[in-house]
Amino acid sequence: MPELPEVELFRRVAAGCVGRVIARATIHDPDSIAGPSPATVKRRLKGAGIRGAARHGKHLLLDLDAAGCLAMHFGMNGSLARVAAEALDPPYTRLGLVLDGGERLDYLNPRRLGKVELAKDAATFIAAAGLGPDALDPRFDRPALAAIVAGRKRDIKSILMDQALVAGIGNLYSDEILFQARIHPQHRGDTLDGPQIGQLHGSIGRVLKAAIAWGAGSEQNLDRLPNDFLLRERRRDGHCPRCGAALATLKHGGRTAYYCPRCQPEP
Repeated sequence: MPELPEVELFRRVAAGCVGRVIARATIHDPDSIAGPSPATVKRRLKGAGIRGAARHGKHLLLDLDAAGCLAMHFGMNGSLARVAAEALDPPYTRLGLVLDGGERLDYLNPRRLGKVELAKDAATFIAAAGLGPDALDPRFDRPALAAIVAGRKRDIKSILMDQALVAGIGNLYSDEILFQARIHPQHRGDTLDGPQIGQLHGSIGRVLKAAIAWGAGSEQNLDRLPNDFLLRERRRDGHCPRCGAALATLKHGGRTAYYCPRCQPEP
């Protein structure tokens, strides 16, 4: 699933279109549109100028002047593509924004699990979606993380993945973050001590920023990550890049979590 690093890379694609005007919108899949009706979305997008491209967690937010905010969620394997005017629509295009001059900004979503929604503005959308602070927001500091885990008897992996608590982290990067912090995924949030919270907060920033910097926004590009990252070995026969131990797995919400049983001992 596209997590914060992927969506940040999509945001940078969209940022290249700031200042352009949407000549028209082509909706290939009405079921991918949430909120206002597809007809309303097409009408409001026509002639809208792209004023900015922001990101909050796993959502891309396009500021479209009077049209409002176009929020995109990419589901399990969606993406955003900038397409030349004469090119065919890429496979699984659900929404195409035809820009002045003919170039397109296409929202792709093979499994149709993501949605596009037109909202009044970014703040309204974030509040309505019930999203917590962005994981890379400077205001999401160590005390903010401590406040989130305090009193929560849930395991720390589920806390990190709860978008209502902190937005942007999913199954893949929560594994890496916990590995870097040397914390077992089933460690209960309310039992983390001060040093552990500090290690966890530091690894959140390091892991997500490294993934963005290396352009490793998808599982196909994990070989670009630093050599000490668990994600390079995250497979059934993988070994810990730190101590060499065979990686262990556990089921978490229907998905598989990977960790090192030596570096991340059970609490």
